[in-house]
Amino acid sequence: MSQPYPFVDPTLFTKHAGAELHIDLSAIVQNYHYLQKKVAPAQCGAVVKADAYSLGMIPVAKALAKAGCKEFFVAHLDEGIALRSILGKEYPIYVLHGLPHQTESLFLEHHLTPILNDINQLQRWSSLCKDHQVSYSAGIQFDTGMSRFGIGHDEIDQLQHINWDIFQPTLVMSHLACGDTPNHPANQHQLKQFQTLKQLVPNTRSSLAASSGIFLGNDWHFDIVRPGVALYGGNPTANQPNPMQNVISLRGKIIQTRHVPKGAFIGYGATFTTPKAMRLALISIGYADGFFRAFSHKISAISPDFPNIPLALLGRVSMDSLCIDITDLPESAIQVGDSIEMIGDRCPIDQIAPQAETIGYEILTALGNRYHRIYKGF
Repeated sequence: MSQPYPFVDPTLFTKHAGAELHIDLSAIVQNYHYLQKKVAPAQCGAVVKADAYSLGMIPVAKALAKAGCKEFFVAHLDEGIALRSILGKEYPIYVLHGLPHQTESLFLEHHLTPILNDINQLQRWSSLCKDHQVSYSAGIQFDTGMSRFGIGHDEIDQLQHINWDIFQPTLVMSHLACGDTPNHPANQHQLKQFQTLKQLVPNTRSSLAASSGIFLGNDWHFDIVRPGVALYGGNPTANQPNPMQNVISLRGKIIQTRHVPKGAFIGYGATFTTPKAMRLALISIGYADGFFRAFSHKISAISPDFPNIPLALLGRVSMDSLCIDITDLPESAIQVGDSIEMIGDRCPIDQIAPQAETIGYEILTALGNRYHRIYKGF
């Protein structure tokens, strides 16, 4: 949500919000320590792009740095500039989207490390180092089979024209296309490609695995791994029990309850008709908060006091609200102002994501700025 009144304290827009997003920093730290132990002696960095997957880059990065994380990854230059202002100059910050045109001075000013993704970026950075007679920190990415970022096979021959005497990269990396599908042949293919290509930049630290790649085995760990969603409680092992601690709980407040007769329509489009007399609760969460309209009719919420009774979402998710069925709860158990958990331990992101034909990553990064955010731990 953009700030409509730039001279007004932004917390005023969430102080009395209709929903709370609880974020457990201690769980993020536990997840980091779990991953660091799993990949040792390799190092474990942290991906905090997209505002730490929407959970708040400032508190998350501070907690991770305090927990011992020494290297951070962001997507965009502005994210890197913001993160540098939070962490100070002590920590390497890698900008994964590389070196936009005419931004070299900003990378130097803020002590940021670009991941160079094509020959043009590599040539520009090498020229900068030559002109200043300084080997400024930069990483190189090779495309090993994803056809996204990185120097491709059609550019490999041009590496011989780079002046390696003045420019020594500090990291060589690639990214797995199918890390979350352990038996996919692309994983072995990319591993072999990376093992070959990284030899073109000898004596340089290397990185291949992100969250899911960590669980493919030691061969994929190299010198440093780059977890993102796993830090924030997403399951990096598809179709297996989640080894990570849950990090978030999204709790919407009840703003109205009502009894409706059999045959009543619910929500826009009258897409649900009550099969019997029912009791309903209106929850102050909608698609403007990043709670997808695609969840309509498909998921259930939980009352903390009655965790074994699923409360089905009825009708379509509206912009600012949604409706749940509370018929099976005692009449006096649910009142206006009570909180209902929409995402949390009993309804984690990876469990509800398939209902919207998406993935946990998208649910996390879509969580909006209208929630009152409550941080705990660490």
